[in-house]
Amino acid sequence: MQNLTPAAIAAFGLELVAAACFGFAAEPVTRAVHRWPSVLRVTFPAVFVAPYLLVSLSEHIFHWSWFFLYAGLPVVIACLLLRASGDDPEQLGNWRDVLILLVVGLAVDLRWFESAWPTGLRALNELFLVDAGLYGFMGIRQLRGTGFDFHLRWSDWKIGLRELILFAPIVILLGLALGFIHPHRNLPGIGPAVLRWIAIFLFTALPEELFFRAWVQNLLERRVGRHVALVIASVVFGLSHFNKRSAHFNWQYVILATIAGIFYGRAWREQRRVPASTITHATVDWMWGLWF
Repeated sequence: MQNLTPAAIAAFGLELVAAACFGFAAEPVTRAVHRWPSVLRVTFPAVFVAPYLLVSLSEHIFHWSWFFLYAGLPVVIACLLLRASGDDPEQLGNWRDVLILLVVGLAVDLRWFESAWPTGLRALNELFLVDAGLYGFMGIRQLRGTGFDFHLRWSDWKIGLRELILFAPIVILLGLALGFIHPHRNLPGIGPAVLRWIAIFLFTALPEELFFRAWVQNLLERRVGRHVALVIASVVFGLSHFNKRSAHFNWQYVILATIAGIFYGRAWREQRRVPASTITHATVDWMWGLWF
């Protein structure tokens, strides 16, 4: 991120706290939230507005409309998912789940909220949506089988890198044939290369794998089965890239991202672990930046 002022760093830290709570201690956090009165459970996520307040006030760009959106959206998500948990205890998927995923996904893809933030701080907006979703789906909905866990296992690396090895020849050959990728050399030092991989893992791959695998594919499996869910989630993942790196419909990117989604989804569903698919995803993006 650019414009890393003290306020932006503090905002970034606050947003990471919520994700870390669910990533490192999901069960005790979820149990604690479940013991709260319903009113507190629903209204508590209004605190997620704090990063916006820190940045907007320090940069003199505060607007009440954005304040109400960032304070209100997590509350609406929590309220809807509290109702969904009561109406759908089997967790087969509810219209409220679909509505929330649609709004969150479109907000990212169509950049609905980006004008609220200074240039270079878009990641704070996406982390806000991650926090709101995590609190709603894990703290309130208590959605099972997400696999959102920051405790990396050897099996995560084994599965993630296996899917990378299977996928890489396909995407390289097809990408070259479509004229989408172009080999080049961009070899930073070992330190910068490792830091780049970590940044991609945390700020690009992890949020996308949480959304498309832990939430979308996870819920779809309960309705249409593992194989159909994998295909649908992968197609949706591919379509989410329609406006990336292009002002027009980027059909080459959509095709390649859809195929990538198949392998990311395979990595996630083997042990239902977000870290496994995130390793595949992050390494693909990292290699693309270095050599293609």
